[in-house]
Amino acid sequence: MERSNGASCYDLRGYDLTGRTALVTGCRRGIGRAIARGLAEAGADIVGVSASLELKSSAVARDVTACGRRFTPYRVDFSDRAAVHGFAETLDGDGHAIDILVNNAGTIRRAPAADHPDADWDHVIEVDLSAPFVLTREIGRRMIARGGGKIVFVASVLSFQGGINVPGYAAAKGGIAQLTRAFANEWAARGVNVNAVAPGYVATDNTAALQADAQRSADLMARVPAQRWGTPEDIAGPVVFLASEAARFVHGAILPVDGGWLAR
Repeated sequence: MERSNGASCYDLRGYDLTGRTALVTGCRRGIGRAIARGLAEAGADIVGVSASLELKSSAVARDVTACGRRFTPYRVDFSDRAAVHGFAETLDGDGHAIDILVNNAGTIRRAPAADHPDADWDHVIEVDLSAPFVLTREIGRRMIARGGGKIVFVASVLSFQGGINVPGYAAAKGGIAQLTRAFANEWAARGVNVNAVAPGYVATDNTAALQADAQRSADLMARVPAQRWGTPEDIAGPVVFLASEAARFVHGAILPVDGGWLAR
């Protein structure tokens, strides 16, 4: 397709994910559910996994099938290292060749650093950092063998900042930023794109306490140039882009989706 001056038009088919299978962790609600729906709208079949995902008649399954795509559910406790390894093996046994991996599953524990329990630290690091590493290593290895794939981590603005009362979460999300770069350095030349989105303050269950604190919410929004809380749907579009061939030359990027928070 060309313009009248002979210049080529951009081929929007690069955003089409028809025929691809995407694995979305933490898909049951919030950002993960919106990402699953966005990828399905772009044409991908979805393998969805969450610690508490309903194996029948889940809301995210209805979202995906309403787009005419297939949804396959799994339930995995990402705080259990053995369960994550077992899940990777189950995917192979069930015949799933994953073209797109979205590492979204995560948790947060809030307590001042001086009082932050070891158990909270260990739990958050395991779910938010170690599990994504293990899953990416196992699925990425298979992508390399097939000659390509797309991996998108869900980082955070706290990949760049320290936050308040969330030392484990900040450490984990800082680690996710570094994992994104480390995997990209090794796998870009082998056909696998590894990137991340870094959401800002998004209205989900994880931020419910902040939203409920009128003064804290007002203070946060005063710094956001967009002057509103983000929505899960705000995150889905950038993930679809990074999962598509339109982002074929994007490697090791950490894309803030924060209403301008980090620019302030």
